[in-house]
Amino acid sequence: MPSFQLPPLSLYIHIPWCIQKCPYCDFNSRALKGNLNEKAYVNALLADLDSELFQLHGRPLQSIFIGGGTPSLLSGQAITDLLDGVQQRIPVPADTEITLEANPGTLEAGRFAHYRTAGVNRLSIGVQSFDAGCLQRLGRIHGPAEAVAAFHAARNAGFERINLDLMFGLPGQDMTLAQHDLQQAIALRPEHISYYQLTLEPGTPFYHAPPALPLDDHLWEMQQQGERLLHNSGYSQYEISAYARPGEPCHHNLNYWIFGDYLGIGAGAHGKSTNPDRSITRRWKPPEPSAYLATAGTEQGLSGQKTLAADEIALEFMMNALRLRQGFPESLYSLRTGHSFATIATPVKQAISEGLLEHHNSRFSPTPLGRRFLNNLLEKFL
Repeated sequence: MPSFQLPPLSLYIHIPWCIQKCPYCDFNSRALKGNLNEKAYVNALLADLDSELFQLHGRPLQSIFIGGGTPSLLSGQAITDLLDGVQQRIPVPADTEITLEANPGTLEAGRFAHYRTAGVNRLSIGVQSFDAGCLQRLGRIHGPAEAVAAFHAARNAGFERINLDLMFGLPGQDMTLAQHDLQQAIALRPEHISYYQLTLEPGTPFYHAPPALPLDDHLWEMQQQGERLLHNSGYSQYEISAYARPGEPCHHNLNYWIFGDYLGIGAGAHGKSTNPDRSITRRWKPPEPSAYLATAGTEQGLSGQKTLAADEIALEFMMNALRLRQGFPESLYSLRTGHSFATIATPVKQAISEGLLEHHNSRFSPTPLGRRFLNNLLEKFL
């Protein structure tokens, strides 16, 4: 077994508000009512971070991701204060990837230059579609022209690393519309494209009143067609729904997928920490913003924590690592979990025998069949 070392450490910061809640979204987000007290929330985030610092164990941050919700509802000054506060508490190397999620609205795009000055060096824009009808059926408040304008505003603000979020399998979408969305995204030449299928998540309006969606066979064809177009346009698929130009993967998300550690601050944020005794702990915060604001940084500001059992660690490792197209080396399992690879040898052999997993050059990776039926593959490790 490789010698033990603590994994890389990232920071996730959650901003829980949106202009309005989309009917497909199951993230911890809610429509903003009234004015947003930015100063109070930033102060709460930093107090929350203070309560997490015991998990550093001397590690710097390798990435920061400000997600939501809609983080671009915050002003440039709020993001400046937030990132300055983080750097006063944790070592943040100069080359640390700092991503902020943004919507294509005019107000948000007007803040991009301020975010860049604040230290954000990667922007993720939630386009979802370039078709006006699809956007309307998704409940999005922007149109195709605003999406294109937001991308150009980001470039003009100095962002050299931009991700565009796109979904397929949308209500009223056919193969032509799905292909057209990707073609428009590719024409903008972003460094990264996230391309994933719309799913109906429990608790969402779409789940309780499902819209008419493309048939399963059409969904698979959309995915395959999209993969080919992205590949032929110079975007390599390195994860199930992530495509990047050479050297441009999202380092923050990669840290999740290789079972790295991350602190989670903000309403409803989750974190994962590996301890020097090799145990792994998950911690999570109150999801309701008012409760979070009232308790951040105190004992009541922690909704719960749990030390993972050995079988839970195995499943969580696989749930992340098997999303990667290249899979993982056998040594990474022991390095990240503290357990011998022998503990999962039986389900691994079974998955290989069923054509869901392959072993090549000392790496285990899902086969095309395994990627299509990833849930079936993961069931082997329950």
